This record gives sequence, structure tokens and C-alpha cells, in this order.
Amino acid sequence: MHHACSGFDHEGKTMATLIHDLIFETARRLPAAPALSYQGAQLTYGELAQGVRDCAGALLQLGLQRAQRVAVYLEKREENVLAMFGAAAAGGVFVPVNPLLKSAQVAYILSDCAVAMLVTSRERLAQLAPVLEQCPALHTVIVTGERGPDTALGGVRILSWASVLELGSDLPMTAQAMIDQDMAAILYTSGSTGRPKGVVLSHRNMVAGALSVSSYLRNTPQDRLLCVLPLSFDYGLSQLTTAFASGACAVLMNYLMLRDIVETVEQEAITGLAAVPPLWIQLSQLSWPLSASLRYITNSGGVMQPGTVDKLRAQLPRTQIFLMYGLTEAFRSTYLPPEQLETRPDSIGKAIPNAEVLVLRPDGSVCDDEEPGELVHRGALVALGYWNDAARTAERFKPLPPRADGLVLPELAVWSGDTVRRDADGYLYFVGRNDEMIKTSGYRVSPAEIEEVAYASGLVGEAAALGVPHPLLGAAIALLVTAAPGVALGREALLAACRQRLPAYMMPLWLEIRGEPLPRNPNGKIDRALLAREMTELAEVLSTTGERP
Repeated sequence: MHHACSGFDHEGKTMATLIHDLIFETARRLPAAPALSYQGAQLTYGELAQGVRDCAGALLQLGLQRAQRVAVYLEKREENVLAMFGAAAAGGVFVPVNPLLKSAQVAYILSDCAVAMLVTSRERLAQLAPVLEQCPALHTVIVTGERGPDTALGGVRILSWASVLELGSDLPMTAQAMIDQDMAAILYTSGSTGRPKGVVLSHRNMVAGALSVSSYLRNTPQDRLLCVLPLSFDYGLSQLTTAFASGACAVLMNYLMLRDIVETVEQEAITGLAAVPPLWIQLSQLSWPLSASLRYITNSGGVMQPGTVDKLRAQLPRTQIFLMYGLTEAFRSTYLPPEQLETRPDSIGKAIPNAEVLVLRPDGSVCDDEEPGELVHRGALVALGYWNDAARTAERFKPLPPRADGLVLPELAVWSGDTVRRDADGYLYFVGRNDEMIKTSGYRVSPAEIEEVAYASGLVGEAAALGVPHPLLGAAIALLVTAAPGVALGREALLAACRQRLPAYMMPLWLEIRGEPLPRNPNGKIDRALLAREMTELAEVLSTTGERP
């Protein structure tokens, strides 16, 4: 199979240019090293590379054309990884679909980016059968599990994974020539409104991200990274790419109980663990064994509250904590070195290697120190836009003012939609998402500020602040919380704690204490869009009955 030229530099770091080369290059150097572990079974890098080659060969034999999309709708397992990287190696584009999505949501993704081939399980295919007619480009479904006869379903051929891999084994063939600017993947990200957007990532985007993150996390072949986040989420997928870039082992996990994560860290001698803030809140409340092998943990997908950080540091005194900020459109933007955690616990850090992060005013000029502005990311990680959506792409991917007078071609950067500020030392601090800002009584209020005060009270386990339509204020502030473990939470105690630290216009007009954890979206973050819909509907009902919250 033909690949773009790649190799290793003098430090032994991969110089791969295409995403699948991360596996092939490491396999050349460390063929017997563990690459992937799932339910106790392990694949070495040599075996993983061969599996990816076989899968790529099979997809080409089945007619996959250059840049055609291959969707993978599975829980985390070996076949999931082989299918994604095999599709890339064959010159296709992989589309990981969150296994929590329902059939109508899956059909939307398959139709939106004209998926030609789908890898899934028989059980999942049975659920999708009624909606497959909505996906006219789909011609082949490959099903995992027990080997069954090849069949057809309404013009779509159904093949078993085992027979497909045999088709591709040991075939002398040439993959379609690719360069690092070609598409490698489309990741669907749920916006706060409307249909999910497909973020198009190039090989260059993904390789640059893997090399950058593995460099500052100092990943080595001795690392074992536990993959608990969905592989359809850029932060979850990056656990694979950073592992493969550094020769580490990725351990796949589909957990049911939180305690399972702690036990797996111990049993599998995990050295690196990534999670989002709601999951860290829950994990910080569990007791961790003193022998925990964790060298580091990372947070992205939202701000981790200082109280959660303190609990984790107490439980894991030998573990480094990396606080990070990212967005799917540029993968990862900043990280806070662990040695800065003591002095700047609320900072999202500085730009990761090989990225520049700017704080800009609406006219593109650079903000002064401590002046809030929009976080704008430039560099190799800037994605190729949203699939087939010129309008939304133009809102988010915009040209920067020229970096030098003689440069005439525009440079596109990602305008994040997030407001941050930069201190005199260059460290960044998250203020809020522009599309989540609450406009109340003429003020713009960041939900994060209100949530910070709620967490600082020590009374709440989880908190979400949002705006609810209000006839006089424009929006009233609603605060939804759960009680901290062991706390009998009363409304008055929490409101009193808020009054001490919030001006009157930022006080919640509506406080709801919930007995169950706040709802999550498929990536494990608090589902603000769902909560906003619930609260808006409730506000409408109350306004028609004349009641007040």
C-alpha cells in the first residue's frame, strides 16, 4: 500500500503525515508493543497495523472511492478502531457516530454527509433498518459479531466483518494517493441550536494535534491511556491518536458504573485518564486506591471547578493534573502546566505547541491585558470547516488581519465564540460562551460566574445556570443544582451564599434543586440545550397560569 513519506526524528517521535501512519510508523519501530486493549484482549502494534491494512484493502475491494465517507456506529471495541483507521488508510473519510444516538439522529448524519459504507452491529442495524431509506448514498453495511450469511436490505448489501477482513488480507494493492491536507474524518458536534454540524478534519489537523498533545503530556510507550469518552467526540478520539503517536497502549472501556473506572485504572495500571467536568465531579467523590498508577489526568470540555481539583489532588497526590481548553473546530487550543495549578487554578493556560491563541475584539484588533475578547485560534489545527454548510462555516472560520504587510492571501482562523481574558503573564481565563451568555436587565451575564459561586458554597454537587425568557428582564436567571454528597441542601442557604458574592442583577430568580444528576449530552457534558428547553416550556406554562417560579 502506498503511503505519504514519513519517518521518525532523532528523538524517536513519529514524523507521520497521515493519520494511519501513526500506527504504521510505530509498528515498524515497536511491532511487539501493546497498542490496543479491550476486555483483557490485547493487540500489538504489529497486529493493529496488519488489521488496519486488511480493513483498508477490503474497503477498496468493496468499491470505496477516494474521500467517500465510512461511518462507524459501535461502542468502543477493536473493530471500531480498525474501521476508522482502515477507512483513512484506504483514502476514505471516517465518520464516528456516538453509540448513544438514536436511529433518527444516526440517519441524519448518514444522509447529511452521504455515507457510502457503515460499520455497525447486527442489533444496531435492526434498529436502523426503518430509516436506511433516508440514506440514498449508503450501499454497504458491515456488521460485527457472529459470522452470518451475506444478505441485502432494500438495495443495501449486508456483509459480516469476518468475511470482509478475509477479503482484504494480504492483497497487493495501492491505496489512493493522499496528502496531509486531504479529509480524514468528519466529527459531528451538537450545537446549542439546530441540527448537529459535521466538522471536517484533515490528516494534517489530526496528526498535528496528536503530536502536540503527546509532546506536552510527555507520552511514551510505557503509558497506558484509558479511553472512557466516546470516540465520536474529538477529546475521546484524541486518546487514540496521542497513544498511537507515542507508542502508548490505548485501553478501550464502555463503563456502566463510575466505580468501574476506578477499578479499571487499578487493574490495567492506567497512567493517563481524560474526562469532562461532570464526570470529574462524580469521580472526585469516590475513594481511589493509594496505589493508583495514574501519572496524569486531563480535563477539557468545560471548566473544572477548583473544589473538584482540590478533591482530586487529595485523592491522587502523585498525579499531575492538566487543565485544558478545546473546541472541535480546532481540536485543542490551550493547556495549563500542572506546576501552575497552585497559583492559577482558574486558568485555561496558554496555547498548546504549534498553535497560536489570540484574544481579539470584534474588529480583529488584539485586546489589552484583562480586557475580555473572543478566543481566536490559528495554525495547523484549524479544521476544514463544516460539511456542506457554507453559512455556518463563514460565521466561525474567518480571515485574520494580515500578519505582515506583504502577505496577500487571507489566513482563516477559528473564531471560537468564547469570551476569555488574558493576564499580564499571558495566561488565559475563560469568561463564557457567547451563545450561552444571559442578557438580563440590560447586562450580559456569564453562566460560568454564577456556577462558580454555587460551587464555591460547598453546598452543590452540580450546577447549571441559564436564561429563561422573562417579560420584564428579557431573561431571568435560572439555577439548577444537585446537592453535594452528604449535604441537606436548602434553598435559603444556597441563595444566601449567592447573595454574598453576586450583585442583584446576577441573582437567580429561579432556583431548582434536583434529586437526580443533571442530564448529559452524548459526550458526557451537562445538556444545557435540553435544560433550557425544559425551563422555557415551564416558564411559558407558569406565565399562562399567572404563577411565578
